[in-house]
Amino acid sequence: MRIGVTLALFIATTSSALAGGGFEIVIPGRPGVPVIINGIDASYAVVEGDWGLAKRIHVQPTIYGGRYIDPVPNVGHYYPSAGRMPGYGRLEIEPPANRKLPQPAESYHQSWSAQSAPLPAQSNVPAEPPAIIYAPNFDRRGPHHVPR
Repeated sequence: MRIGVTLALFIATTSSALAGGGFEIVIPGRPGVPVIINGIDASYAVVEGDWGLAKRIHVQPTIYGGRYIDPVPNVGHYYPSAGRMPGYGRLEIEPPANRKLPQPAESYHQSWSAQSAPLPAQSNVPAEPPAIIYAPNFDRRGPHHVPR
């Protein structure tokens, strides 16, 4: 009995693994980072279809339970290169080219530098040289050596 159940379970799992046409539940690898598939947030959704690098064909996956993600989100920041006016804030007015210009500002220049403090003057010969100390005369052959 146990062998029959084990054999049936083994055949069922190997046949579904070899078929590869089942479904997958998408779980993000890092919390807070969505999994985007063709502009749809597929995090914690069911994806059906055989696609990816496993086969040499590409089939459009079917996503059940995903949310559409806007490719250009409306974030509320003003980008002048977009060519649209900002939603709120001050109104920028371009002044005319032939207006009276203000007086030019006075010139301003400032610089910084760093250097070491000068050393005191040094003489070559000290004013009070150290006392001369004569070394005692020792014989290297030993203290009991009698000279000839």
